[in-house]
Amino acid sequence: MMIDPPIDKLIKHAECRYALTVAVAKLARELATTESSYLEKSGLKPISLACKEIYEDKIKIVRD
Repeated sequence: MMIDPPIDKLIKHAECRYALTVAVAKLARELATTESSYLEKSGLKPISLACKEIYEDKIKIVRD
């Protein structure tokens, strides 16, 4: 199974792996519960779509 985008490129968008993991999980949960039509159009699972949006800088990871 191949992760797309690659984790080594995705990690550059966060301070650490933990921050990236939390951000992806929160975004994936939000996508899964609120935007089902968006998920259907993309054809991706919530985790994959969350990773893709972070990688494409559609979502910024900021520290609270």
